[in-house]
This record gives sequence, C-alpha cells and structure tokens, in this order.
Amino acid sequence: QVQLVESGGGLVQAGGSLRLSCAASGDIFRINAMGWYRQAPGKQRELVATIRSIGSTNYADFVKGRFTISRDNAKNTVYLQMNSLKPEDTAVYYCNADIWRIATIAVPHNNYWGQGTQVTVSS
Repeated sequence: QVQLVESGGGLVQAGGSLRLSCAASGDIFRINAMGWYRQAPGKQRELVATIRSIGSTNYADFVKGRFTISRDNAKNTVYLQMNSLKPEDTAVYYCNADIWRIATIAVPHNNYWGQGTQVTVSS
C-alpha cells in the first residue's frame, strides 16, 4: 500500500505565502513523478504543478512566477512554495504521485492521491 499525507494548508491574507508538503510512504520502489492539483468550490480539479524524478517541472500558467514545486527524493516528499497568494488561489490542494510499487513490480505506473489540504486566501 501507498499513502500520501499532505500538510501546510491554512488561512492567509492576499499577498502572503504558504508552503505545502506531501510525504509518500509504503512499498515504494520508485516515485516517477509528483504534483499538486487544486479544486475550488463548483469547479473541476486542475493541475497546479508537477515534478518528475529527474527534476523537470511543469506549471500551470496561473501560478508561474508565484509558486515553486520541489522534491526531496530521500524523503519521498514534494513541496509547493506558494508566494503572492491571491483570493482566487483558494481551493483544496491535492497531492498526486505516480509510483512504482515493490509489490507490483511489473506495473511501473500507479496513480495515488492525498486527502487534500484547504488553502484559503482572504482579500
């Protein structure tokens, strides 16, 4: 089994910063990629940023220049540093991981989601 545990959400004023963390645990052979998605009330879940095992990153246009994704491979953890937050960034942020499990070594890609963490930005 694999678990993703997120932390770091909360309430912040516009212009402020928050740092989200997501730690993966379980029978992990390799983490292919990790990322963050978000879902605001009444809207579909959308990509925020992803980072592959080699370190290459991808960002949604609406966070470029404000958010930074990083990972610590030794800790199986991904971070999302969010600066210059706006009220429209308010959403539940979900961690996502593409993991190669030891128990199912013949299947190199398995998709997992965290439970989500609320980020609220007040104006």
